[in-house]
Amino acid sequence: MAFKFDYRKPLVISEIGCNHMGDFEIAKELIKLSKDCGADYAKFQKRNARELLTDEQYNTPHPVPYNAYGNTYGAHREFLEFTWEQHADLKEYAESLGIGYATSVWDITSAQEIAALKPDFIKVPSACNNHYEMLQLLRDEYAGDIHISSGMTTLDEIEELVKFFEVTDQAKSRLVLYNCTSGYPVPFKDICLLEINRLYEHYDHRVKEIGFSGHHLGIAADVAAYTLGARWIERHFTKDRTWKGTDHAASLEVPGLQKLVRDLTQIQQALTFKNKEILDIEAEQRDKLKYRKNTTPFVS
Repeated sequence: MAFKFDYRKPLVISEIGCNHMGDFEIAKELIKLSKDCGADYAKFQKRNARELLTDEQYNTPHPVPYNAYGNTYGAHREFLEFTWEQHADLKEYAESLGIGYATSVWDITSAQEIAALKPDFIKVPSACNNHYEMLQLLRDEYAGDIHISSGMTTLDEIEELVKFFEVTDQAKSRLVLYNCTSGYPVPFKDICLLEINRLYEHYDHRVKEIGFSGHHLGIAADVAAYTLGARWIERHFTKDRTWKGTDHAASLEVPGLQKLVRDLTQIQQALTFKNKEILDIEAEQRDKLKYRKNTTPFVS
């Protein structure tokens, strides 16, 4: 089924992720800035590095030493993690400001911990959308919506994902699929926005909604994704793109997120048909400018 052009309010996720650099006060500041920019949700990430990584992965140095917060990749990941209690505090703080809280989870322990907070939705990143033990826990033991990115995922794997939720008749009521290309940052030729059309063609009648998670530069592609039918727009967010870390380079700063929310809101207003043949704004111009010398109708 194709997108029906039934545009709704665009929902914007400010993906703070680990751009807080392990500093709880920076995390809270980024929530406040996300709210000030007009985002609907501020989202983080939760990992249990020992559970997620093999010993080899844990003990290997970070591939980009400049961005590392530890001597090994595992130590780097541990440094950036918040406790369950801190996530609970972040959720409470976000809700006190009037912005939603959400988190991406990468392993079973993290999924259990975040599910206990009962957020509106939990995100499964592209890297873990084949972690079926974790997916089953979220499907069967968590009541909120489940958002899943489809970066670095084959068409057959996406189909398998949807069928997994259809087994318990929960895909249409709870599953949100995101078009995504995994890269930081992603060049425009690899954003592949028309994959949104493919998701609609195969899954509009089978999942709850379609979204778009971008790792590109600028905001033009996000507006295009919305016009193609993406109900959710997710972008990484930081206060300063020069800060240390992997995701800052593909993140929006405050002016970028402000403009994204502004443009999406305005584009929603623009994506309509005329409510009458000559709009009120046109009537004065028609009276002043319309050609009048010879108005004999053309007869074919």
